[in-house]
Amino acid sequence: MSPEPKQKPLPGVSAVGLYMFLLCILGVLGVTQHKLPKFVYLFCIAFALAGQGLLRQKRWGWALALATVLLSSIYQLWRFVEFHQLPLLGMAAVNMVLFLYLVRPEVRLRMR
Repeated sequence: MSPEPKQKPLPGVSAVGLYMFLLCILGVLGVTQHKLPKFVYLFCIAFALAGQGLLRQKRWGWALALATVLLSSIYQLWRFVEFHQLPLLGMAAVNMVLFLYLVRPEVRLRMR
């Protein structure tokens, strides 16, 4: 018996995966320009792995994407409270919308 072929990823999941790669690149640029602390590299690695896992429709990629989006949103909210920069609040809101999209039943069923 041959394994069942995987369906194409949902368009929203693909967009979230590409967004993860964009966040990885922005994080690396921020650290190399000394605008962000060095521990942001850990987020960058997690974003890259989550994006790769999402695009390949792996369950671990979905779980890692949930974790990184939620942690990134919390980090951006903390930075907003600490430094009072309004764009960080917008990024936290975008990340929360992505988190809520990833926990939808249709997305969860597709990742099994």
